[in-house]
Amino acid sequence: MKVLNKKSIMALCLGVVTSLALIAPASAAPDFAIKGYATVSGSTTGGAGGTTVTVSDLASLKNYGTASGKYIIKVNGTINLSGQVDITSNKTVVGVGKNSGLTGGGLRVKNSSNVIIQNLNISKATGTDAITVQASNHVWVDHNDLSSDLSHDKDYYDGLLDISHGSDYVTASWNKFHDHFKTSLVGHSDNNASEDTGKFHVTYHHNSFVNTNSRLPSLRFGTGHIYNNYYENAETGVNSRIGAQVLVEGNYFNNVKTPIMTTKTKGIDGYVVERNNVYVSSGNNTIGQVGSLTSVPYTYNLDSGSTLQSTIAQYGGTGVVTP
Repeated sequence: MKVLNKKSIMALCLGVVTSLALIAPASAAPDFAIKGYATVSGSTTGGAGGTTVTVSDLASLKNYGTASGKYIIKVNGTINLSGQVDITSNKTVVGVGKNSGLTGGGLRVKNSSNVIIQNLNISKATGTDAITVQASNHVWVDHNDLSSDLSHDKDYYDGLLDISHGSDYVTASWNKFHDHFKTSLVGHSDNNASEDTGKFHVTYHHNSFVNTNSRLPSLRFGTGHIYNNYYENAETGVNSRIGAQVLVEGNYFNNVKTPIMTTKTKGIDGYVVERNNVYVSSGNNTIGQVGSLTSVPYTYNLDSGSTLQSTIAQYGGTGVVTP
């Protein structure tokens, strides 16, 4: 029988460890399947099953964006525009690669349903929102990079993602919102209760908000689930207004002056349930009313807040999902 010396034993052990390392599975990417309110009371599939087209100019994007039927519209390169391009029902608009998208203007989903906006860089939309959702339902805004700049006055640009006029069942996920003042507004007016009450079921998850001053998001009237988002450098974070019920959980707030707040307008305050959030170098919350929204009608996994910065930096924004 051969007797192994100490050096041989160490070499053998190292070989076993090396073999184990080679066959050990790599850490899996997150589940990017659609989640949240866009899956409730119907489904959001966009143009799945329809015709796929590739566009690289404004005229083609406008044409297919409003065509009847199902379309998957692949945007290749950067399209310059002013104002907005309308996207109607049963459409997916998705960027090709990491750098495709729009500059100078944005997209509008109005009086439509079943729309997906994904993997687009939309920057410096002047005089309008980067993405507007009006009087529409079942919209998924996913893995986009949305920005403007902070060198202009706060009113020079409008929103990056604004949801208004009784829209419903919207999910915003894995987007990078950055370098902007008034970022994401849900409910455009204090005076629109008749159209908006009972609507605005929205989910924001795994988004990053970096160098964004406020409205992260700001919600009127609606029902919001804000979970597993990363916030860095802001004045105000989540703002619940005029009766909105908002569940804010598992987020990471880094250098946010007021991470979560309610605002009373016309004598009516918003409501918030706050739980399992992480606060670093941030101020105090100002929650006037504790809400009743403690559960939501869909399944989701709540990640540890401490991992969000690295996870979203790696897996958020463009170039992660492929059309």
